[in-house]
Amino acid sequence: MSSNSSVSSSETNQSQKGESPDAIAETVAASASQTPETTETPETAETAETAETPETSETSKTPATSEDSPSEPSENEDSSTESTPPVDPNAQVRFKTEEDGRLLLILPPESDKKEENAPVAVTWNEICQQLQHRLNAGDRFWQANTSVNLLAFDRLLDARQLQTISEALADAKLQLARIYTTRRQTAVAAATAGYSVEQKAMPSAFQAGTSAEGKALADPLYLETTVRSGLEIRHPGHIIVNGDVNPGGTLIADGDILVWGRLRGIAHAGANGNHRASIMALEMEPTQIRIADFVARAPETPSQFYPEVAYVSPQGIRIARAVDFSKAQFLSQ
Repeated sequence: MSSNSSVSSSETNQSQKGESPDAIAETVAASASQTPETTETPETAETAETAETPETSETSKTPATSEDSPSEPSENEDSSTESTPPVDPNAQVRFKTEEDGRLLLILPPESDKKEENAPVAVTWNEICQQLQHRLNAGDRFWQANTSVNLLAFDRLLDARQLQTISEALADAKLQLARIYTTRRQTAVAAATAGYSVEQKAMPSAFQAGTSAEGKALADPLYLETTVRSGLEIRHPGHIIVNGDVNPGGTLIADGDILVWGRLRGIAHAGANGNHRASIMALEMEPTQIRIADFVARAPETPSQFYPEVAYVSPQGIRIARAVDFSKAQFLSQ
């Protein structure tokens, strides 16, 4: 019995000893199979990241920017040079002396052109800077107290801007005397501020000349001010003054002249040769009356004033009471 038990115990011991290597092998194999997975994951991730980083960020981005950057600026530079409009000398503030000795201050026009190569409009701040630069230039060619005629063209100027120009000229010992414009708003602002004004349809129309027959007149120029002595207002249409015209003041219109007040200065209606124009005033005391090429002396001062109309008749310029004047009858002659 003891021998059997010893044998069985030895067998059991041998069986236990034989099973333990297999279990260890299995655990080692399992551990070996797990450790490569854990070690491969960071290696592959790191290698993938390191492989992608130089290829995508360094190799793909850097060469692309280095190769494309030289070509793109060249194309943009070519397009910019092609689209850049040519420099227009008329788009700057200029001084010019006429043959008759007049000093002109020429402003760049405020055009509404939308052409492809049209010059860029000059702003008011740029005009002030250019004017100051011209006045501060060392090569001054004018004398002190020289009168300046401002050519504003179609640029819209208000009373504040006109005052700024006048003050800048005064600092350089120049005097703003007359303003030429094609804008009715600018003409009204200039006349209200006390400057002589000439409104014409064409910028070069300040020179003497007559317009063709049958040309349409400009919109009426309405002034609510007193035309003081020394002021001269020209307009290619009708002039309506809600105020007085003092002695020494001058109104020149291609159309009619209506003074809702006392006319004691010079009035020239139909300046373009229109002999059908007329001059009307509540109190007619003009220094001189002109209609087209007809001239009349100042009438005697009446004892009583009433609205009157001056017109051209076959006998020359006549003055009639407004209640007795028939425009339709006059035009039918």
